Amino acid sequence: MPSALLAVDAPSLLYRAFHALPKTITGPDGNSVNALLGTSNLVLQAVERYDPRAVVFCFGEEAAHYRVELYPTYHADRVDMPEELVPQWADARAFFEAFGWIVLRHDTLEADDLLGALARVESTAGGDALLFTGDRDMFQCVGDSVTVLWPAGKGETEPIGPDEVRKRYGVRPDQVPDFIALRGDPSDGLPGAKGIGEKTARDLLREHGTLDALLQLPRGLTPRVYGSLRDQADELRAFRSIATLQPVQIERPPDARLDKVKAAKAARERGMNRLADRLEAWGEG
Repeated sequence: MPSALLAVDAPSLLYRAFHALPKTITGPDGNSVNALLGTSNLVLQAVERYDPRAVVFCFGEEAAHYRVELYPTYHADRVDMPEELVPQWADARAFFEAFGWIVLRHDTLEADDLLGALARVESTAGGDALLFTGDRDMFQCVGDSVTVLWPAGKGETEPIGPDEVRKRYGVRPDQVPDFIALRGDPSDGLPGAKGIGEKTARDLLREHGTLDALLQLPRGLTPRVYGSLRDQADELRAFRSIATLQPVQIERPPDARLDKVKAAKAARERGMNRLADRLEAWGEG
């Protein structure tokens, strides 16, 4: 079986690693390196397990411009980047590229949109894509050739395919944006439809299929649900647009294998000696 493309949600993993490891892990310059160290370890474990043909790190805007225009309080509750993470963020491209990994950044959209574009271009070319992310929005990309690698703790990942999406949400992957619009997403500042929680959103989509179909219903729903849909129709369409990944014109990345020698050198320069030792030993194996 040909190896898959591994696309990494860099912001998701960097923040996860930053909060999982102590900030006292520092390099020779005294700056914290916990996020870079933790993220590289997570990705290396995925590389060992899946042997991808290439690894692509995706960065983007904190909040895509068009999403803020649709709903001004989108991401409004998110706090500023911790000061110990700022220099690591600036160093991320140089560090990860030393591993032979590809780093992409979009100037107006988010990392999610790049991951979705990579999934599309890879599957269109007949390949498989693994999306390494802790963002449930990415479940909309899941299909026969696209799997989400969900961080499950202690470096482990849980593969999320269509069946797992249905088990978690009770809807199909293609229904995820409509589900988010109805249920809401606190992490993105989206309140969803008033009085409609996860169970009701799931049941409505199971019965009627799409948000558009629900909004076109003349009656047949409970007064509370009908009133929410009627009064929030435009807002719910905006929420769905926010939750839907945007198309990005992108070329299929070339094969790019791990460069263990340069990676070990980059790790040692940043005081990550155990990681450097691991990479050097791996290179001898």
